[in-house]
Amino acid sequence: MFLSTFDLFKIGIGPSSSHTVGPMMAGLRFLRALDEGAGGADGFARTGRVVVRLHGSLAFTGKGHASDSAAMLGLMGLHPAETDPDDAARRLERVAETGRLMLGERRDIPFDRETDIEFDYEVALPGHANGMVIRALDEDGTELLAETFYSVGGGFVSTAAELEAGEQPGTDASDVPYPFASARQMLEMGEASGKTIARMKWENEISMRPEAEVLERLDRVAAVMSECIDRGLSQDGVLPGGLRVKRRAKGILHQLQGPTNRRFQHDVMDWLSLYAMAVNEENAAGGRVVTAPTNGAAGIIPATIRYFEQFCSLDDDGRRKGVRDFLLVAAAIGGIIKTNASISGAEVGCQGEVGSASAMAAAGLAAALGATNMQIENAAEIALEHHLGMTCDPVGGLVQVPCIERNAMGSVKAVNACSLAMKGDGTHFVPLDTAIRTMRETGIDMLSKYKETSLGGLAARDELSPPTINVVEC
Repeated sequence: MFLSTFDLFKIGIGPSSSHTVGPMMAGLRFLRALDEGAGGADGFARTGRVVVRLHGSLAFTGKGHASDSAAMLGLMGLHPAETDPDDAARRLERVAETGRLMLGERRDIPFDRETDIEFDYEVALPGHANGMVIRALDEDGTELLAETFYSVGGGFVSTAAELEAGEQPGTDASDVPYPFASARQMLEMGEASGKTIARMKWENEISMRPEAEVLERLDRVAAVMSECIDRGLSQDGVLPGGLRVKRRAKGILHQLQGPTNRRFQHDVMDWLSLYAMAVNEENAAGGRVVTAPTNGAAGIIPATIRYFEQFCSLDDDGRRKGVRDFLLVAAAIGGIIKTNASISGAEVGCQGEVGSASAMAAAGLAAALGATNMQIENAAEIALEHHLGMTCDPVGGLVQVPCIERNAMGSVKAVNACSLAMKGDGTHFVPLDTAIRTMRETGIDMLSKYKETSLGGLAARDELSPPTINVVEC
């Protein structure tokens, strides 16, 4: 299957693509199935109760990642890309106050968050670490419809049947002119056609939708990324969830802008880190972000794009084209990683989130700076290689510690990887495909407690948990 740029870069809300956007999409898909008669011709009209059960990693970190809230919003008929975070909060408050949920914004049903959303810490579903079951019952308690969903990373959701059948999201590869599924194929197609990776990805995109729409959507993604940075830089206070983590981006900005007699060459890295942290503080607060390729790693690509815009000397037209090429090439790399490994922290650890994002950003920046196809592939490989083995261990089940700073470090590695690759001619020892395969194998070997369960690593350190934290139940 071919993954579009807009499959990888989806506008949504924080704090997690797998654990927030995914359950929201699952709730929305269940609602649509009910509406289309999957629970019987009058199934929607007969529904008197809906029950959601979260399993595996979704259960262990579901409260910290607002998985329960997200599923409720999906059942109300809200789509992540169109949801205003403030409006979502008001809707959830009404459910809490009234004990009623407006199913699909049309049918009012009783809903008790404490009993109608269950966290099953004992039974992990067989298809994926992020599993959930949604059931619709009539007023007598008779089941009308039950569906198992898996949130497989980056906001992608599959039913149990789709997963078992091996169905992949995306477009049939035979429908696009350059259907590369590996880095090797990408380089071979580029050499045979004489085209850049960005050009091949562009031609794939315009084979599916009009050129004007592709340009509009690329610019929209870039704009939301930029807006997220700016909002993150303007906010202060404490992030929600109980860890009492203070927002730092606004304070760091004031320090960087303040008067000083000394400037260091490495200050540019401070700006890069600042941009990444601003995005991930917004994500942790449930703000609007772009999955890039996940929410937990959402700051790396926006930060690297802002770095390109501010610190790389180009005119306005050059910057605009550079940003578009950046997104196209980053998506090309992300699609290869998702196809051959995973972008899910619950499946392969943080190497699949921050590692993938760093590789995508390194490749995108190299493309924006005019690198050859081989240099772009090399940049992605360098960045990914040096994230191999990174665990996913969010303290308290929240996308805050160490996630926010990890985005800053992933951004710095992306720029460094790009720089190293462009100092050479693109030849290197470890192919990107080998690094991707190694990441997948490492993820398989990694103990599950180090993969987004908040049961291992930093998350298991008792001294990091203030008395008021929402402790993961197990």
